[in-house]
Amino acid sequence: MNEQSANQQKGDSARGGEFGPEERDGRGFQSLMTGTVRAGMVWLLCFWSLSTLSAEVRIVAHRGASKEAPENTLPAFALAWEQGADAIEGDFHLTRDGHIVCLHDSNTKKVADRNLVVADSTLAALRTLDVGLSHGQAFRGTVIPTLSEVFATVPDRRLIYVEIKCGPEIVPRLLEEIEKSQLQRKQIVVISFQKGVIRRVEAKAPDLKTMWLSGFRKDQTGRITPTAAEVLATLRSIKADGFSSSKDGVTKVLIDEIKRNGFEYHVWTVDDAATAKKFQRWGARSITTNVPGSLKAALIE
Repeated sequence: MNEQSANQQKGDSARGGEFGPEERDGRGFQSLMTGTVRAGMVWLLCFWSLSTLSAEVRIVAHRGASKEAPENTLPAFALAWEQGADAIEGDFHLTRDGHIVCLHDSNTKKVADRNLVVADSTLAALRTLDVGLSHGQAFRGTVIPTLSEVFATVPDRRLIYVEIKCGPEIVPRLLEEIEKSQLQRKQIVVISFQKGVIRRVEAKAPDLKTMWLSGFRKDQTGRITPTAAEVLATLRSIKADGFSSSKDGVTKVLIDEIKRNGFEYHVWTVDDAATAKKFQRWGARSITTNVPGSLKAALIE
């Protein structure tokens, strides 16, 4: 802008420009409305983006609300639903007499006063154990639940992540229990560290969603495994729908690569808001936590 035009503009401003009062008012109103519309559009866009982001991340209760109730029990799952969890996650084994029970370890040493090996025990024997006392008298008498009992707790539009802790031998019985349940197939996600389990489920029931689980390890040279390439190779080999990893050792680059290749990414186990928000920004499909109520509240603040 040259000096003459600048002076002209300054003069126009002092006397209202070249417009009469009605024209000036019209131009001002138009400018005001344009600014208001733009501000409104920006607000709606921001609101839509935040709502979409929040809707895309699912809060999964790790073994139920396991910080406040005995893990992998009906009270823990009931509490998780009360706290607004989008899904629950439970661990499952096959008993000697062909029942599927909800328990993390292959034996009961950690959760009961008697140590029974699940694969060597009947359902009746396992149900004699009290697995609630570890969390106090309020949970006295809590028993190890069956898969069908856990399925029965899942409300409409909520999900269950079924983590298989034993081998592929459980798959036929698992599919029978799914057929008998009132759940829709899309409410069930099968997850496992064992590639053979995922491969068997995909072969027998490709309509079920499956996730391969893995943590990350650093060798003596500082190399972290599995690499993104190794993860992708495994997912393709076993025909899994996605990858679910521990929170440690994960980078946004790895998540982006997994998603860019058409797979979902999920993360566990996250109990603090800062880490959860980071994985939310990075595009995790779900976040598994021991504290579903407080974490869900933190993500929608």
